[in-house]
Amino acid sequence: MLDPKKIEEVVQGLASALPPGLTAMQADVEKNIRSALSGMFAKLDLVSREEFDVQTQVLQRTREKLEALEQKVATLEQSSTQE
Repeated sequence: MLDPKKIEEVVQGLASALPPGLTAMQADVEKNIRSALSGMFAKLDLVSREEFDVQTQVLQRTREKLEALEQKVATLEQSSTQE
């Protein structure tokens, strides 16, 4: 999931860019922006960098195990054809 701090940074940036006449409604605008961004990011099904890195490591270990098993199968096939 996306870091809530990042969403807050975006909300604060957008809120600070509001024209002076809208500062009275700033809290309401921030709430609406936060809600819209959270909903949009939830639909995108994003993962954090940490989650991505963990899954990359899992995939790498799986590939290494697969290569080791392929080598064992090749060795077994080769030894069975020699007998």
